Amino acid sequence: MSRETAKTIGAVDLFCGIGGLTRGLQDAGIKVHCGVDLDETCRYAYEKNNKAKFVSKDVNQLERDAIKKYASKTKHFLLAGCAPCQTFSTHTQKNKSRDKDARWELLNSFATLVDDIGPDLVTMENVPSLIKYDIFSGFVRRLKKAGYHVSFSVVKCADYGIPQSRRRLVLLASRLGEINLMPPTHKKAEYKTVRDALIGLAKIKAGTEDKKDPLHKAAGMTDINLRRIKASVPGGTWRDWDDHLRLPCHKRKTGRTYSGVYGRMKWTSVGPTVTTQFYNYGTGRFGHPEQDRALSLREGALLQSFPPDYDFAPPGTTPAFNAIARHIGNAVPVRLGEVIGKSVVRHVEGLI
Repeated sequence: MSRETAKTIGAVDLFCGIGGLTRGLQDAGIKVHCGVDLDETCRYAYEKNNKAKFVSKDVNQLERDAIKKYASKTKHFLLAGCAPCQTFSTHTQKNKSRDKDARWELLNSFATLVDDIGPDLVTMENVPSLIKYDIFSGFVRRLKKAGYHVSFSVVKCADYGIPQSRRRLVLLASRLGEINLMPPTHKKAEYKTVRDALIGLAKIKAGTEDKKDPLHKAAGMTDINLRRIKASVPGGTWRDWDDHLRLPCHKRKTGRTYSGVYGRMKWTSVGPTVTTQFYNYGTGRFGHPEQDRALSLREGALLQSFPPDYDFAPPGTTPAFNAIARHIGNAVPVRLGEVIGKSVVRHVEGLI
């Protein structure tokens, strides 16, 4: 990658959260001018770890002229818009009130910003199930009508060196020519594992933290869940437990298929998809491979490919556990952001 070429690309990161995508784009050499998010609690982590300003605003209230000024500072301008994904998640597909969720329209709001600002480049990342909805196909049509070349695909994060089984929909669009996401960088035998991500962290117990790293903190566990995790084997399921440890739902026909909950990870495999509830042993395969606890906040961040020194809370403060877990779970994995950034840089380089 040419540093000079990378410097010609500037970006604004909408729905930026704590900066997973921003950090990845910066690692790829793209200048991110600012991140925009309505959640003010993301400001500290975003600005502390990234060379960009945090703008606390609803995207519908953004001043177009301010964004256009950023666009004029570099030769090519990238507008990124990774809207909150809960509305499109498989977890909410059976929710009858989902269509009334205000977040449903955020993709249209992003498309309107693209129309108003006219960036050279556009990217969007979201849950794979979004691809099935008319709101996504309408978004693609609007981009094409505005003169963009568009590509999109559902990618396995593990194929790009991210140590989890997460799958994401990634869209790239360009007015400059055909654009595509770079090919996978890792074959299955080369996948980053749980061990690769978590090696070297101090041992801690449920409900405690590492004195040297307050973010390496695990949630407490009930006595029954402690007995359950002690009966769990890496990669196993609740079916390994004695009958008295099983929940009533496990004994019903409808609950027998949910074998991934209350599970331990395996050192030698990729981790589970990190959700906002990754610190909770009962919400997925979030049990530590050896220690009798669920993932710590730091471990969740590492599986999301955040750097080990990424700072989530001001010094001397007690991290707001649930809020930080939500920030981490909602983030674009940093490495995926870097892959998106490198794909954009390679595209621009190829036009020179």
